[in-house]
Amino acid sequence: MSAFLKNTSTPPLTFFLTGVPGLEAAHAWISIPFCCLYITALSGNGMILFVIITEPSLHEPMYYFLSMLSSTDLGLCTSTLFTVLGIFWFNAREISFNACLAQMFFIHLFTFMESSVLLAMAFDRFVAISNPLRYATILTHSRITQIGVSIVTRGVVILIPLVLLLKRLSFCHSHVLHHSYCFHPDVMKLSCSDTKVNSAFGLIAIISSAGIDSVFILLSYILIIHSILSIASPEERKKAFSTCISHVTAVAIFYIPLISLSFVHRFGKKAPPYVPTLIANIYLLIPPVMNPIIYSVKTKQIRKAVLKVLRPKGVLI
Repeated sequence: MSAFLKNTSTPPLTFFLTGVPGLEAAHAWISIPFCCLYITALSGNGMILFVIITEPSLHEPMYYFLSMLSSTDLGLCTSTLFTVLGIFWFNAREISFNACLAQMFFIHLFTFMESSVLLAMAFDRFVAISNPLRYATILTHSRITQIGVSIVTRGVVILIPLVLLLKRLSFCHSHVLHHSYCFHPDVMKLSCSDTKVNSAFGLIAIISSAGIDSVFILLSYILIIHSILSIASPEERKKAFSTCISHVTAVAIFYIPLISLSFVHRFGKKAPPYVPTLIANIYLLIPPVMNPIIYSVKTKQIRKAVLKVLRPKGVLI
């Protein structure tokens, strides 16, 4: 009887990931730029974290928030690394349902966390420019720790119901996902159950994270611009603006691909099938690749610390 039950039991649910549709023959070549991007992102963010931890002069609120940004970027890269390169190198498309949910959880967690960190960095710039004399007393070590913990907690609290709601669904049709990683809307569309609750909760999750964050980031910069314009000296205004350039660029490279992906999913039905896949990968890869470059180029203290690590002692560059 037990043997009969074992033989007739439901097999584990498996999904099939997709590489770049229509370009399967070129996956080996496509993997080269992707591999370079992953190496750049991992090494760049690792270097930023290393110099902030080891350089005492960088133990300030601004750089603590930058270290949070680098940590989320590292998490975002490692969440997709194995499935993306696994498809390109070994055509390893299968992923179990539980592994898919775990990957989806971490991808969305680090995405929500990055949005929250960018908001915290906007608040940091606002305090530094509008109230510089109280900067150190407002953004104390304990307060920064509280902000970091609240960022993680907020992401986990939003995502746990999202994952639990997916686990109640039935999947009886196609199990082929449209990306090289597990993405909540993509997994949800494969269900043959009623997904209205999942769809509504997914929308609430986006609005309560990236949606609210973007509004507060915009509000922060309205207040920052108001504070800068009240500064009498043109040189001081220029200096204040320059401290925001890196953050504004980081916000742009995070939200522009996110908005582009949303538009492609909603209005790009006539676009070639590889376009949404490439934009989805760019959306997760470009911010982790570009953030370390932006902050290394635009932030003098970070640039000096990185050069100090890379330059052998006693050797002039």
